[in-house]
Amino acid sequence: MPTGPGGLDSNGIWQFGEDDSEALASDLLNLGMASISTEVGLLDAAVAAIVTGQILQVVSVTKTDTFSTSSTSVVDVTDLTATITPSATSSKIIVTASIPFGHSASDNSILMFRDASNNNLLNPDSPSSRSASFFAGAPRNTNTMVPASFTFQHSPSTTSAFTYKVSSKTSAGTFHVNRSAADTNNANLGRGVATIILMEVAG
Repeated sequence: MPTGPGGLDSNGIWQFGEDDSEALASDLLNLGMASISTEVGLLDAAVAAIVTGQILQVVSVTKTDTFSTSSTSVVDVTDLTATITPSATSSKIIVTASIPFGHSASDNSILMFRDASNNNLLNPDSPSSRSASFFAGAPRNTNTMVPASFTFQHSPSTTSAFTYKVSSKTSAGTFHVNRSAADTNNANLGRGVATIILMEVAG
């Protein structure tokens, strides 16, 4: 306790001195304030520990219409793009995508996941001339939709907006999203819904 009048200590807490009135009461108050300061520090640490690993935000995109392309070069699937702004550079992004698709023939369809700069986000070892994709295949026939889905963890290491998008190409024929190639209007054939879900997890 200060020997003279009271004053603020280095933590901004008022410390009553001997020249302050009610010295006994001031001693008890100082003790109580110190306890409160300690408890607040412990609470902050506990909150920080709880936040780690928790879901901080969720972003989702749902595509209900169809998309078709005959491009043998990589093109973006319209409206299958999701953008998230991480809260911290240490955050992880859990990415889940589901894309029903069909094809006009038995030719190969390839689906890729890329960022806004067209960089592949899923890169297998030693692809050589093969495409870095999360799905490569063809439906059984023109009446069939194939579900292409995956989940992965990404570390964008930024607090700026980060964009994820689905891209595709085909070896020949026409590639379709959310429909079969035949797409006959009867109950024996289906239409699909494509989704992307982004979850930010505290690092």
